[in-house]
Amino acid sequence: MPYLKGATVGRAAATVASLLALALAAPAADAASAEAGKTKAEPCMACHGENGVSVADDIPNLAGQKAKYIEAQLKAFKAGKRKNDLMNAIAPQLSDADIADLAAFFSGLAPTGTEKSKMSAKVAKTNVTFPEDYKKTYTLYHTINFPDRKQVRDYFGNPEVMAAVKAGKPVPNGGMVFVEVYSVKLEGNKPVTAADGFYVRDKLTLYTAMAKGSGWGKEIPEILRNGDWHYAVFSADKKRRDTTNQATCLACHKPLDKDDYLFTIKEIKAKVK
Repeated sequence: MPYLKGATVGRAAATVASLLALALAAPAADAASAEAGKTKAEPCMACHGENGVSVADDIPNLAGQKAKYIEAQLKAFKAGKRKNDLMNAIAPQLSDADIADLAAFFSGLAPTGTEKSKMSAKVAKTNVTFPEDYKKTYTLYHTINFPDRKQVRDYFGNPEVMAAVKAGKPVPNGGMVFVEVYSVKLEGNKPVTAADGFYVRDKLTLYTAMAKGSGWGKEIPEILRNGDWHYAVFSADKKRRDTTNQATCLACHKPLDKDDYLFTIKEIKAKVK
């Protein structure tokens, strides 16, 4: 730097002091904003609650957590360093600014007792109804064992699904994938396996379904939206469980946008060859 003398030094010092004062007085351009975080938090509230108190015991509360902790965990989910099927699908959609804003918002909330939050009405609502005729008109295209849950599941696709996948087109409105979920027979604590490699069924315990309808996704936040797909769980007596948090299904299927949100699209393709 050139050497300055006399009044020049004084003017330079005054200029530096003025600029420093302005810098200290002005908010940083990338400063986290709790207000912005509140706007961005709607999808998070589907699981973590409107006031940062979660909707279920297996989901952590965020109210009152330190901002740096929330930020670090979201970045770990985004990078895949921390594993969780739902958060590993959601976090990569967040920018660093989004993460900082969300951390600022949730850290500023005060925990409100131990009562769980209600599910978000926008995400909890599902238009899926039980398909009474599925045994006659749907195609059984896949069976899979679930060792961790000691279950075996049968997957059915309705004619709209099977025809669309065969033609290489997106599933149209009215498409449905329907799943029968069975508990299995055990020897000790180990599932009994039949000659075909699948677990031996014990009881039908529930059904799960995903179906598509016109405009069904319009109220769901974009970060969770699966086009116009909705999800549902039905008990063995065919009654829909409206306590099911659809947000978990939406988040899990979200990364599959290139496959029309279908985990079993390869199996459908194999069936319709």
